[in-house]
Amino acid sequence: MPARTRPAAADQPTLSESDGIRYLHFGTEWIQGAMRIKAPAELVLEYTSQMLAWLLFLEPPKEESIGLLGLGAGSLTRFCLKHTRSPLTVVEWNPQVTAVCQMFFRLPASPRLTVHHEDAAVWVADAQNAGNCPVLMVDLYDAEARGPVRDSIPFYRACRRVLGEVGVLSVNLFGKHESFDRNIENIRQAFDDRIVLLPEIDAGNQIVLAFSGPSLAITPAQLLARAEVVESQYGLPARRWARALTSHAVDGVLYF
Repeated sequence: MPARTRPAAADQPTLSESDGIRYLHFGTEWIQGAMRIKAPAELVLEYTSQMLAWLLFLEPPKEESIGLLGLGAGSLTRFCLKHTRSPLTVVEWNPQVTAVCQMFFRLPASPRLTVHHEDAAVWVADAQNAGNCPVLMVDLYDAEARGPVRDSIPFYRACRRVLGEVGVLSVNLFGKHESFDRNIENIRQAFDDRIVLLPEIDAGNQIVLAFSGPSLAITPAQLLARAEVVESQYGLPARRWARALTSHAVDGVLYF
């Protein structure tokens, strides 16, 4: 797929508000992000919380960056700036989205935040970015929200290279969309079948985690203990995620 070079008319950011929540759209009814006006760092949409399920397996990096492909309304960026000390690297192809986030979604200016206005597929393929982000969150949708705009095997393999020797990728998919099975298969191939799915939420989003590095073998009790720490420290429903993942146990062990 060729690199995206210019925002189409349908990709122009538009806003709506309801019950104290401001929403980002790209000229359609589809919601691309949200912010509670009185609590900007709160994660309004459930799937954005699930995108952080990598915290069950990794501490936020201290020197390398947390990577985000797709800025949206800046929800994950604001959360990570508030709750971690990690550098953040955001790749957003449309500069107008960044400008709207700064003006209307309280995206802060921070020395820890770098935003690249570039096609995510081009950015992850750049050898200079290999190993730079042991955490990479991918949320790449256009105005029609018809599945991710970047979802090929080469794209996911490039994401794996960005993770480096040890890392976790989280990807936002739509469970009931025709693109879902293709994405799952492509992620499986790119990550040697080391993936796990979180339960689909009411809105239809389903988060996939993929792993690089040595194989993990942990007990459900260990995962639940880690989930308690994550829930206490970050205010995320991590125990619910962990309980869902325990269904993948084989002879009392979880393999990732």
